[in-house]
Amino acid sequence: MAMGRLGVEETLEALNAALGPGGPVWFKETRARHLRVRDFFAPRRALRARFGDGQVPERVVHAIACLQGPGVAPVLRCVPTPTGLALQLQRSAVFERVLGAVAAYAAPAAIAAPGRRVVLHCPALRGGPGVLRLSQLRAVLVADHLARALRAHGVSVRQVPAVRDPHMPTFLQQLRVDWPVASERTATEALRSRAHAKLTSAGDSGALLPGAVGSVRLKELVDEWGHTAGYDPNLDSCLVTEDLLSVLAELQEAVQHRLEEGSPGMAAAPDTGAEGYLVVHVVSCEEEFQQQKLDLLWRKLDDQAPLRQKHLVCGPVKVAGVPGTVTAPEYYELRHAQVCKTSALKHGRDLAQDPAWTEIFMVLSVAAIKFEMLSTAPQSQLLLALTDNISTKGTKSGTFVMYNCARLATLFEGYECSMEQGLYPTFPPVSSLDFSQLHDEGEWLLLFNSVLPFPDLLSHTAALACTAPGLHITARTEMVCKFLVQLSMDFSSYYNRVHILGVSTQQKGVGTLWGGGGAGEVKDETSRPPLSFRSLDHTCLVKCLPVCSFCGLCVKCSTLGWPCWVSLH
Repeated sequence: MAMGRLGVEETLEALNAALGPGGPVWFKETRARHLRVRDFFAPRRALRARFGDGQVPERVVHAIACLQGPGVAPVLRCVPTPTGLALQLQRSAVFERVLGAVAAYAAPAAIAAPGRRVVLHCPALRGGPGVLRLSQLRAVLVADHLARALRAHGVSVRQVPAVRDPHMPTFLQQLRVDWPVASERTATEALRSRAHAKLTSAGDSGALLPGAVGSVRLKELVDEWGHTAGYDPNLDSCLVTEDLLSVLAELQEAVQHRLEEGSPGMAAAPDTGAEGYLVVHVVSCEEEFQQQKLDLLWRKLDDQAPLRQKHLVCGPVKVAGVPGTVTAPEYYELRHAQVCKTSALKHGRDLAQDPAWTEIFMVLSVAAIKFEMLSTAPQSQLLLALTDNISTKGTKSGTFVMYNCARLATLFEGYECSMEQGLYPTFPPVSSLDFSQLHDEGEWLLLFNSVLPFPDLLSHTAALACTAPGLHITARTEMVCKFLVQLSMDFSSYYNRVHILGVSTQQKGVGTLWGGGGAGEVKDETSRPPLSFRSLDHTCLVKCLPVCSFCGLCVKCSTLGWPCWVSLH
């Protein structure tokens, strides 16, 4: 059997190829009721496109049952049914392959080709936090998410602009946004001189406003190729100011910079010039028109400007039930106050002033904010209900995900402490475990729907259609949010139903980080045998599986800019 990382996409590709020429037929099952009998399915209606009567020849069915190859999961059986072909994997073998090398599943399925370089430009960061609108905050969080996802994919990323406002770095640090800070202005005299020379002949001779250099007509560029690309047809002229030239100078410097800042050990990309870069302008819908002007101005004033410039426009953010405009700092303070209030109601006392909880409340506030901002596709309108309180009872929020991370942190810490006291045996090597004991449907859900497809998810989040025609580009930030929510729901169901660790009489009444009262948080297990009298293999396996599901993801949850909850706990 071929060894290496198993992949959902590789398995689907091999299954479709085994049926012969034609479009894709097979799909991966995700629902628990279907996974009880099959893992992959080819519907009868789709099979008719390959086989006229929908009946698959026996030799083809036999070939599928014996399917092997790089990344292909081992097949147990392939059975024709009245509704199509049902395929089930050798689950114990899949468990062993995945859990025996789980580090391989915490990385993207495919690393980007050497030399791929991206400049992420977020104009919203040129001001201070006090004037940052919610739509601009959304653009900032999307840009930060993309930077992390692209770097995890092996792409060299430059982030522009370097923050100059003295208050912005503190606010970004509060939000766990990693963005460069400018220590001094970049020397751009040569570029500014060339721009001035071109503006002298192109500018209008009339009186100019203070700080203005001249006016440049952009209409010919729009008429030449702007309509098909997606530029606004109303773009006509652009008043060029010193501030605009400074922005262009910083963008030009970022493109000319050969190595990614802050990535020690990364090999230098081939010097392919500006053409080797993709420039992505991440803007709010209110900034789109001005950014199109800047894009065209760069092309007009600089012959070396990158040809591949894309605009990722974030949709508007509407606030329900709140009159007036809400700034980003006000939004953060509101969510932080709601987190503290929820904790006070849960614990019966105010913990906001307790230094041990200060960092935890900040993390939860940021988690709630990022989930709200990223769980909807960036190009779509986002509706915020700021009057809704933060709660762990819902299943669609960042708080719910962090709540389950806290459950795991408590589980792991409890095991380690009890092991040191001799209550639990030492965790054995994974290679020594009997994987055939993992037969609960919740265990297969965690592995098949979460661990196994995670590398493909990482690759999809970093996929930018840079070669597609048109000006605009989209990002799939909501994929990670939906993935984490579903993972949390599957784990929560499993945790509440399955006895993972035995609880001895010495451990009765020990609560979790979140306090008592929640389902599954503190279980009276006196009627169940402690760990030493249960199957050690199964206990270690069911503990190993959540570790691989969540802790493998904790490293990659940085695509959302979250710190690892376990390390905080």
